[in-house]
Amino acid sequence: MKEKDFYSGVKDGIATSLGYFAVAFTFGVSAISMGFEWWMPFLISATNLTGTGQFMGIDLMYKSAAILEFVVSMLVINSRYALMSVTLSQKFSPDIKLRHRFLMAFGVTDENFAVAIKRENPITFKYFMGMVLISYCGWVFGTLLGALCGNILPQIVLNAFGISLYAMFIAIIVPKGKTSKPTLIVMIIAVAISVLFFYTPFLKELSNGWVIIIAGIVSSVIGAFLFPVKDDNIQEKVNDIENSDTEAKTVLQSEKNVEEEPNNLLKENISAEGFFKEADNGD
Repeated sequence: MKEKDFYSGVKDGIATSLGYFAVAFTFGVSAISMGFEWWMPFLISATNLTGTGQFMGIDLMYKSAAILEFVVSMLVINSRYALMSVTLSQKFSPDIKLRHRFLMAFGVTDENFAVAIKRENPITFKYFMGMVLISYCGWVFGTLLGALCGNILPQIVLNAFGISLYAMFIAIIVPKGKTSKPTLIVMIIAVAISVLFFYTPFLKELSNGWVIIIAGIVSSVIGAFLFPVKDDNIQEKVNDIENSDTEAKTVLQSEKNVEEEPNNLLKENISAEGFFKEADNGD
């Protein structure tokens, strides 16, 4: 069963891996065009799994940004993963150990989150790591190939790779929006908030990381109030518990009757012997 979970995770992560390969290829080429050695973007991708953060990171390094600016920017951009991790943890299988959770945290990305959160069954360690492994391979090898290719490809091809990240997001959320009205409305609210931040003079100065967090939280809260999830199985669970208690009482009573049966037989034998003795005396 656990092996099936791993292969199921690999299967679910193939689409993400292909998308990551294209985006990582662009990342590798971009890093080379900025003057980085081929092994630098490869090392970054091997130790990180954040597209937006890595693109922002090499841009800040290229501009020789201060350490504080670099750290704060990375913290803001990647802080959304904390929210995703909290949400995912609610669907984790209860047998996942703490050390496994730390390892799983490395693979929490926007795309992996979107794929995992749609899983109907509890998220097991092997399932999640199978999905992360295949997507990680796409990200690392895509970066390596892009870094080795350097500036060989024409600009029009690089521009096409640049929109692949957004195309991947669309491919993940649009099918869900077609089948779920609450999901579609939450998506529209999030887009509206993003547009508001983009066109409002003062609000557009806010970094993209904060905009993503605010849009995600606000749209999710509104969606939770508009479309609360009702657990129709609560009464069934209560009935199951009551039935289980009834069955347990029946079993205990049966065991008690079995234990008392020898005593009852002994009492009946004693009563029978007394009856026959009285009959003999009467004769």
